[in-house]
Amino acid sequence: MAIELNRPAYEQARALIREGKVVRDERDDWSEAAPTADEENGFIESDGWTAYSHWHLGVDRDENPETKQAYSFPYGDFRRVHRSGVIAAESRAGQYDHAEVEDALKKLLALIDDA
Repeated sequence: MAIELNRPAYEQARALIREGKVVRDERDDWSEAAPTADEENGFIESDGWTAYSHWHLGVDRDENPETKQAYSFPYGDFRRVHRSGVIAAESRAGQYDHAEVEDALKKLLALIDDA
């Protein structure tokens, strides 16, 4: 498993934050805000795999790009960036030594908190 930063997802997150499409919630709120499997499936069906991938800051290029296993570190609800999602993803990225993803998430959190 070689997780790397999904740059299009990072750029999308930055753009959404600049546009004010952010929920400034707390760390523990992510468990309620994170999309369910059914919501993910509905999004994939309506918007496709590329759009789905843009909501995940981690990508494993060894996995089939048309599977959920290829994507990790979600940060939003398919409409807005959630501060809680960024915090949760940053914590997990650090825990599993995905430094590039962790650094990108730190930058997103700073962008949210500075806005």
